Amino acid sequence: MATANLGFEEKLWSMADKLRGSMDAAEYKHVVLGLLFLKYVSDAFEEKYEALKNEPYADPEDRDEYVAANIFWVPKDARWSHIKNNAKKPEIGQIIDQAMIDIEKENVSLKGVLPKDYARPALDKTRLGEVIDLFSFKVGDEDSRSKDVLGRVYEYFLSKFASAEGKNGGEFYTPNSVVRLLVEMIEPFKGRVYDPCCGSGGMFVQSEKFVEEHQGKLGDIAVYGQESNPTTWKLCKMNLAIRGIDSNLGEHHADTFHNDLHKNLKADYILANPPFNISDWGGDRLMEDARWSYGIPPAGNANYAWIQHMVNKLAPSGVAGFVLANGSMSTSTTAELDIRSKLVNADLVDCIVTLPGQLFYSTQIPVCLWFMAKNKAPRGLRDRREEILFIDARKRGQMVDRTHRELTSEDIKKIADTYHAWRGQAEVGAYEDVKGFCKAAKLAEVQEHEYILTPGRYVGIEDVEEDSEPFEDKMARLTSELAEQFAKSHHLEEEIRKRLGGIGFEF
Repeated sequence: MATANLGFEEKLWSMADKLRGSMDAAEYKHVVLGLLFLKYVSDAFEEKYEALKNEPYADPEDRDEYVAANIFWVPKDARWSHIKNNAKKPEIGQIIDQAMIDIEKENVSLKGVLPKDYARPALDKTRLGEVIDLFSFKVGDEDSRSKDVLGRVYEYFLSKFASAEGKNGGEFYTPNSVVRLLVEMIEPFKGRVYDPCCGSGGMFVQSEKFVEEHQGKLGDIAVYGQESNPTTWKLCKMNLAIRGIDSNLGEHHADTFHNDLHKNLKADYILANPPFNISDWGGDRLMEDARWSYGIPPAGNANYAWIQHMVNKLAPSGVAGFVLANGSMSTSTTAELDIRSKLVNADLVDCIVTLPGQLFYSTQIPVCLWFMAKNKAPRGLRDRREEILFIDARKRGQMVDRTHRELTSEDIKKIADTYHAWRGQAEVGAYEDVKGFCKAAKLAEVQEHEYILTPGRYVGIEDVEEDSEPFEDKMARLTSELAEQFAKSHHLEEEIRKRLGGIGFEF
């Protein structure tokens, strides 16, 4: 298999899922993702190994050759060829556990991160061997694009596990199209990128892809993150290691509010999807916190604590883009309204975007995107100080299955281009208000609306194409259709009565 064709990830998932048997999705997740990680580092190692074999005076077993090329050193007994050759043995669980231990010993950044419980009796070793066989595909040729096949598989599997596990599994996973939109809007080309609740690292992966796609240097961005869930923190470390993304996630998992691991960080870009409407965040223990420059957030909801934490972390010209529940735009509780009004009056709110429903695996709560800018001085042709851009994107996206929607590439481009045009980036054309979609509102107008930031308040209703059908013709057509529906309705009523009468329930 030289390249990954469209649908490749889906086929691999369906085959792997069949091998799961009765194993719980949350448990199976770590079995599969651990093996994918092992496969990835081994493939990268073996590619370099083969190259070194053909170089005069080079030693393919010299660890320093790999470290210099930012490639994980994989000891002999941890290489995929060894794992695959022993896949049918009863002791395959112990072999994989030892491989994980050996890789951690040789690569300090992964210490304590990799799963090491493949030898447990509850894990069916026959199925484990079958999964190893399934993943023993060739990643690709030397084309650099093919090197991310496993990265794509890893990301796809994360999304499928998030869907299978529902809310708990989805907490760490932000849908790809939402992440892409955030990244396309704030364009993290160069500088420090921070995510205070980084989950499995999707924001960082997309930021690196964005830089790469725009011919930038991956080393031009520095990644900082924090995650409170220990299992998810490990998943993020593995996800970033698979992509070769150098990052600072702290020495351990930690709660951002109560143990900020990046106290002195001032970020150029912040991308985040904080957990929505968290009520037990311990706000009553942080009443005097220096981050609450615009007011003390309520102890019963962390939304405005997240907002202020991110504003506090922004560099003087930094930009933040993050996901929040729709309620954050209009909540009228005293503390939240007071904070929101101060943020608006300080000219920190740059743009608000409402999104369509059914985008997330973990929640049906409608969500929006907030964009905050520390410095809204002219960034192009127009001065947008004391102005906020509102975008209503609720009608965007398409259903990809019965319960989930995705933003299309065209949707993402339209929304991002609108934002960039408003900011004054001449290459995307001049900005214009569009009824029902976007509106640039002055702060005075927002103040008149009592600091409610819901785009629908500002963008108005889109113009509907004039209906050219004469009224009499339309009424004749509609009444004819209605008469047909009534006739069908009567027929169904009689059929139901007949069926019920046949089993002794006449009425």
